[in-house]
Amino acid sequence: MKPLISIIIVNWNGMRFLPECLGSIFRETASFEVVLVDNGSEDGSVEYVKKDFPKVTVIEERENLGFAKGNNIGIAAAKGKYILTLNNDTVLEEGFLERLERAAEASDEGTGMWAVKILSFDKKTIDSVGGLLIYRDGLAKGRGRLEKDTGRYDTPKEVFMPSACAGLYRKSMLDAIGAFDEDFFAYCEDTDLGLRARLAGYRTVNVPEAIVYHHYSGTTGRYTPRKAFLVGRNQIWLALKNLPCAMLPALPLYMAWRYLVQIYGVLAGKGAGGRFAEDFSKARLAMILLRSYSSAFAGLPAVLKKRRQVQGLKKASDSEIAGWFKKFGLSASAVALID
Repeated sequence: MKPLISIIIVNWNGMRFLPECLGSIFRETASFEVVLVDNGSEDGSVEYVKKDFPKVTVIEERENLGFAKGNNIGIAAAKGKYILTLNNDTVLEEGFLERLERAAEASDEGTGMWAVKILSFDKKTIDSVGGLLIYRDGLAKGRGRLEKDTGRYDTPKEVFMPSACAGLYRKSMLDAIGAFDEDFFAYCEDTDLGLRARLAGYRTVNVPEAIVYHHYSGTTGRYTPRKAFLVGRNQIWLALKNLPCAMLPALPLYMAWRYLVQIYGVLAGKGAGGRFAEDFSKARLAMILLRSYSSAFAGLPAVLKKRRQVQGLKKASDSEIAGWFKKFGLSASAVALID
């Protein structure tokens, strides 16, 4: 009998998280399988999983292929009707999979994604509830990020798109529109997938009763040069690949305004830019930004080719898309000054 939910976990030297993560999964009673894609770990992760969790399907890669490609490898091996992407630095609250399964099975075929409640390990601070919100240049943040969980976002209604930290996707939707863009490697890949799905006519439903606890950037680190580079590059690719032509002329203006707000954040020690400058330097941050732009423009031919593919699947009108950015939009300060 095929499992209903295939849980895909991409692991890279995440041994310290796996006992709690996998332990919480195998306490669940829903119909599921676990596929762990190991990206060349050197910390004993693979040996541990094979010994202590023999029901997990382990796919071993020799090198770090990235979050996007790692998930795609897992998705290709999955047997479930639904795909749950799950970070290795998470722990499921008891009943998580049952609640998610119930919501998915009650949804119509036009619903292709489900977003859960993701909290930090203090069980009070929101990572995201109901997935991601978006700024007009394509950068996204968790809905309610860093707010206290008072139930404000708990309405089970349509939301924008899930965070791939713990996001459920209809497998047939992924077969139709494609999974994660492997050129992104990591970061912004879930926003890219979510936008493509929305453009193709799929919706997202909020499932706030399904709760997961998350060590934010536990595996990769919160403020690293690699992360800053990938976010800077991938945001440009995401925008040029997915945004409608009517929004592209204003894109440089929105980006420039966000960068001005981020400069303030660096000087004031606020947001990711401020934290990065504390750990490294303002000059290094500027150099990384320049390098990310160089890499983004080098990849433009491939991005424009993908844009044509996205447009070929597009069902949403430009006015509908503009409505998303009003309904699910973020300000520049919300993006730049919140960690």
